Amino acid sequence: MNIELRQEQSKDYPKTEALIEKAFRNEEMSDQQEHFLVKRIRTSNAFIPELSIVAVNPQGDIIGQILFSEITIENNEQVTEALALAPVSVHPDYQKQGIGSRLMKEGLEKAKAAGFRSVIVLGHADYYPRFGFKPANLWGIKAPFDVPDEAFMILELEPDALKHVNGVVQYSDAFSE
Repeated sequence: MNIELRQEQSKDYPKTEALIEKAFRNEEMSDQQEHFLVKRIRTSNAFIPELSIVAVNPQGDIIGQILFSEITIENNEQVTEALALAPVSVHPDYQKQGIGSRLMKEGLEKAKAAGFRSVIVLGHADYYPRFGFKPANLWGIKAPFDVPDEAFMILELEPDALKHVNGVVQYSDAFSE
């Protein structure tokens, strides 16, 4: 499929939020609030405009989006910067056509190029491992709330990026509002 991947622009925000709402509307593992989360992240200190990427079809419609924002992994001795991936969305009419995978690959490449070393995601245990995500508890990294171990995953963008890292993920306030 002929789609363009590009950085999301402020003029895209209403269309992107509508897309995200539609993409998660019937998702049983969702609270259907992802579009509000994205809106809050964009106004937070954790927002990285270069890591908010949209997929656009030849007609100019936004049919997919991925967003990464800054987080930390903390324990009593250290604070380690990382990224949260939340969310990745594809319009229901375009799902299962590789658009989500293209967004993932592009986003992870841009995150690595920007100097980030790891990415956390809370999501489907059968989807994210294909991109290299593994359960975060393998490194002693925990979510700040109760989640199934298999759904809370992390990806090292550089070999051994998490070798001496453990602790609790601290999300931006946008995640708890």
